[in-house]
Amino acid sequence: MDEKKLIENIRNGEQQAFRQLYDLYQNKVYNTAFGFVHDTADAQDITQDVFVELYQSLATFRSDSSLNTWIYRIAVNKSLNHLRKKKSSSFFFKIRKSSEDGQKQVIPEIADNNLTPAGNLENLELQQQLQRAIDALPEKQRTAFILDKFEDLPYKEIALVMNTSISSVESLLFRAKQNLQKSLLAPWKER
Repeated sequence: MDEKKLIENIRNGEQQAFRQLYDLYQNKVYNTAFGFVHDTADAQDITQDVFVELYQSLATFRSDSSLNTWIYRIAVNKSLNHLRKKKSSSFFFKIRKSSEDGQKQVIPEIADNNLTPAGNLENLELQQQLQRAIDALPEKQRTAFILDKFEDLPYKEIALVMNTSISSVESLLFRAKQNLQKSLLAPWKER
């Protein structure tokens, strides 16, 4: 079924059509969200939020861009909003934690044991280092990098999702790779 017919069927209240949309895009949305949040439960929550928004706003979809682009844009925005909320609540939790016992302390991050086999500590450390480096990228660079490397979207599609030009995407990806290289090689240069 083509995109226009699928949208028309959903707008006409056909639940099977929305189920088909969900089946087509659920993995893409989840993978995009996971690329940002690195947490299974959070990525599942974001995926659910994306499809709720799709269901509520599909009637206003104007077809200015492809459905694929629109869905990625919603997934990226939901993921970034989630990170912003988590960052601000984490900040307040850390302040509250340090004021309760009168001493400032850093609350350690909990590693996701699902990333690697339990016995492979070196791989886990490398993945965590890469994850921290990607998370430290400026927002636009991080978004372009995740859509390029994790979702394998063409530059044109990334430009549409990010509402920018292809040359801007190329520039963002170039700077992201430079920043990652600096960040990941810094510990080795200190030795």
